[in-house]
Amino acid sequence: MLNWAIAFLIVAVIAGVLGFGGIAAASAEIAKIIFFIFIVLFAIALLANALRGRRPPL
Repeated sequence: MLNWAIAFLIVAVIAGVLGFGGIAAASAEIAKIIFFIFIVLFAIALLANALRGRRPPL
């Protein structure tokens, strides 16, 4: 999921440089949403592992 966020961020940067404002804004917004979903799922996974008594892998 983090790969998708990075891909949309790259599309947003390229579209912004080329002057496609609408596409850049939409891609940046999608990248932001996917990134926050990733962060929430990551936190849930860490919490679930902590409650089970396992340490996260290094």
